Amino acid sequence: MSEPKAPTPAPGDTYKGWLFKWTNYIKGYQRRWFVLSNGLLSYYRTQAEMGHTCRGTINLATANIAVEDSCNFVISNGGTQTYHLKASSEVERQRWITALELAKAKAFRMQAESDDSGDDSTPPAAGQGAGSRNSEVQSTLRTLGSKVEDLSTCNDLIAKHGSALQRSLSELEGVRLGGETSEKIRQVTERATLFRITSNAMINACRDFLALAQAHSKRWQKALQAEREQRVRLEETLEQLAKQHNHLERAFRGATVLPPSQSNPAIDSKGPVPGKGDASDEDEENEFFDACEDVQEFITVPADPKYHRRSGSNVSGISSELGMDDGTTSLDEQSLASNPESPQSQEVVPVRKRRTRIPDKPNYSLNLWSIMKNCIGKELSKIPMPVNFNEPLSMLQRLSEDLEYYELLDRAAKCQSSLEQMCYVAAFTVSSYSTTVHRTGKPFNPLLGETFELDRVQESGYRSLCEQVSHHPPAAAHHAISERGWTLRQEIALASKFRGKYLSIMPLGSIHCIFEKSNNHYTWKKVTTTVHNIIVGKLWIDQSGEIDVVNHRTGDRCHLKFAPYSYFSRDVARKVTGVVTDKDGKAHYVLSGTWDEKMECSRVMQSSRGGENGADGRQKTVYQTLKAKELWRKTPLPEGAENMYYFSTLALTLNEQEEGVAPTDSRRRPDQRLMEQGRWEEANAEKQRLEEKQRTARREREREANRATNPSEEGGHQDNYRPMWFERQVDPKTGEPTHIYRGGYWEAKEQGSWDSCPDIF
Repeated sequence: MSEPKAPTPAPGDTYKGWLFKWTNYIKGYQRRWFVLSNGLLSYYRTQAEMGHTCRGTINLATANIAVEDSCNFVISNGGTQTYHLKASSEVERQRWITALELAKAKAFRMQAESDDSGDDSTPPAAGQGAGSRNSEVQSTLRTLGSKVEDLSTCNDLIAKHGSALQRSLSELEGVRLGGETSEKIRQVTERATLFRITSNAMINACRDFLALAQAHSKRWQKALQAEREQRVRLEETLEQLAKQHNHLERAFRGATVLPPSQSNPAIDSKGPVPGKGDASDEDEENEFFDACEDVQEFITVPADPKYHRRSGSNVSGISSELGMDDGTTSLDEQSLASNPESPQSQEVVPVRKRRTRIPDKPNYSLNLWSIMKNCIGKELSKIPMPVNFNEPLSMLQRLSEDLEYYELLDRAAKCQSSLEQMCYVAAFTVSSYSTTVHRTGKPFNPLLGETFELDRVQESGYRSLCEQVSHHPPAAAHHAISERGWTLRQEIALASKFRGKYLSIMPLGSIHCIFEKSNNHYTWKKVTTTVHNIIVGKLWIDQSGEIDVVNHRTGDRCHLKFAPYSYFSRDVARKVTGVVTDKDGKAHYVLSGTWDEKMECSRVMQSSRGGENGADGRQKTVYQTLKAKELWRKTPLPEGAENMYYFSTLALTLNEQEEGVAPTDSRRRPDQRLMEQGRWEEANAEKQRLEEKQRTARREREREANRATNPSEEGGHQDNYRPMWFERQVDPKTGEPTHIYRGGYWEAKEQGSWDSCPDIF
């Protein structure tokens, strides 16, 4: 360890050296390079970081220095910052203590002088300016001191002469009229004159003091305001420099980094570990920390320039596959510009004007005791949850929101390459989560047999139908078909686990997307949704897990990773990464982005093993890619969305009343409609009535099933319930039992024939 020179109290001197700093209970003391200069103690990981990355700084003017033992000492500024330090020897510790005490005394004097001085002009240069400023401060203090002394003297004189005047007046009252009267009057007159002179002097001294104080007060106010503005500018500059440094650091490391399929258990299990009270240590900062980061399995770097200059059939194949070149035009813009049949290039005239607002969410307080007292003596299944936790949409309508960015499937249907089509399908799977980032309200649980139709044929070329096909466990079936050559179907059941601070929601079931022209059949599953701060704090939502999008016809596959939020991660929040591979496992595209903002894809030109070794000892795969092209970007929320449950433009229209829909449609649900109108008490009463009606209907079906001579063909349905528009089958692609649309709904709507629909509302 390098031994620094003994400190001397020379102005502007600095003191540097190595010390051991406490970080946390896992890492203990870590060796850091400390620099003491101008009353500030700063530290760095290494000497090389002094030019660009300071890990922490403490101001000694307000700090307390305490010695613990022969080598340890503590520096604290009152609770916000505490450094537990250890020197290599007792001599080294004493050198640091001496230097710190001298620096603290000097910093305290400088702070006192800066508090008592100010100037409305530009600060002079260092050295000469400091001397002139100190002399000006001393002169001002001497002047003010003399004025205060004058005021004190005048005060004494006023008291003295006032007492004498009072005595003279008392004597005047007791004398008899005669020759003695004139003498007494003369004395009173003299006393009064002296008192008047002293009072005038007092007034003049006060006036001078007030004028001087006002003059310097203005200067001090200007100086203080200038210091505040300068501090704000410095903070903004430091923030910009920190962002620039972070950006440059990431740019140096390379482009997008893809996480492995298995996260590092060491990081996941460790979590944030508190130190010894050091709130400024790099272990507890977002930007700087000693903890290990998630080990990355894939790395992408810019492709060799030769790939950008290639000509002939190879480059034409590359450009045609995703409709892009190495220019700056985004993939969306270029593909739409080159395709006159794109849905966005046509002038669409909607059949009806959809609503753009709903009533603002009322600010009703939630009384938990009123909920608990209503639960006393009731079965758990009969406890009605108030609509205060809900949003005025049903789960069927939330399921239909997956079609928010249907145009991605429209573009995928026009693709000639299955790999290109896979990129759009993967972007569509990610886009379905973009509406959930602020949606902490719980959708209404659909009643058994409840349906929801979304007819957008004339506006967008598609229409979809959802139906609640099971109640225990709750499951909903969804079928959407587009005139532009694609079909989407899914059955989603929800499983949830409450883990104290958060609630995990695991969707069960597969999603299918079939393209008519190419006969490509894609399947994938949804990731886990986690709602944090269930008990205390502000609710927030995270999506995490992995998705495998599989093309069953070609064997192409896209592996997507939704990175969970981590306090220790340097990556952007809500990050999603993925790789598109063919049936042989060869990578063709790399996907990156966030599930709440956008997704991009990059064409892989070459892959190789290299870089750092992974956690399992294997080398990471390095992909050389072309410039990233944008596949999807989230549409901004409508104005005032924070007062309308953070609904998107599509979500605002889902519960809009329409003519001709089925009597079981979610738009006709009364409790949901009352909540949307802000009548929450009535909505709670109506919700309880509907749930009790559903229980009665289920008990009646169970009695009928028990009286029937033949058992139900629907395995697992104890109440012999059969959905109206979907039938249970075994899916030929996944082998899972699922509900598939049997047809007939849209024909019944055209004829207005809803006689067979159950009465659920």
